[in-house]
Amino acid sequence: MKIALLDSGIGLLPAAAAVRRARPDADLVLSCDPAGLPWGPRTPDDITARALDCARAAAAHGPVALIVACNTASVHALPALRAELEPGLPVIGTVPAVKPAASASEGPLAVWATPATTGSPYQRRLIEEFGNGADIAEVPCHGLADAVESGDERRIDEAVAAAAALTPGDVATVVLGCTHYELVGERIREAVRGARAAGPALYGSADAVCAQALRRAGTTPEPDAEHTGGLTVLHSGRPAELPEEAFVYAEGRLLAEAASAAARR
Repeated sequence: MKIALLDSGIGLLPAAAAVRRARPDADLVLSCDPAGLPWGPRTPDDITARALDCARAAAAHGPVALIVACNTASVHALPALRAELEPGLPVIGTVPAVKPAASASEGPLAVWATPATTGSPYQRRLIEEFGNGADIAEVPCHGLADAVESGDERRIDEAVAAAAALTPGDVATVVLGCTHYELVGERIREAVRGARAAGPALYGSADAVCAQALRRAGTTPEPDAEHTGGLTVLHSGRPAELPEEAFVYAEGRLLAEAASAAARR
């Protein structure tokens, strides 16, 4: 069984790691566009074209589901991806976890997102529809996705601190509205800790999209204990390796270790 994921860069690592943990026997296909990142500042048509290119490259490997592990691509390209690939290949988009966060939170929420997404009609509709009347602050995270992509510790710390300074001090929950942010979740929790000993609850999307992908793929509930899944990385459709920046994060190291184990079997 193969599960494919696409993103401009390493923002797909959290969802890929979630699939690896749920189904260690699954072969993963990671289709990225490092030459075109970041996608956020691009036009919707350009984002759609690049996402389609990544999706077609991944689809050539015969996956049973495709995860669009990017909020920006999900907003702009999901209809085109589904129109071309479904029903033969289920396409699962990524949506910020406003609904579960608002349902569970016992206090004010903050949605951390890219500046282009913050205040956008898309995010406002999401909050209005699923915010459950909660007090929700929209926080633009200038440069955070790029810093995470770079793997530069100093840049990450500076970007997290800047976003934390814009976050109300009483928030109980932070919604991570960009897949890159899940890679630095604990840093975000620490920066927004405030008076709460445990820090705010964090809501990402990786586990939810993993569950949806496995459901849409109609997979069996138990992994095949005899098989350790392999890893295929594509950069603009060409075979590649995980970039060095991926190894800064636990999710990247997990994928690499599993791939090495599969290669030894």
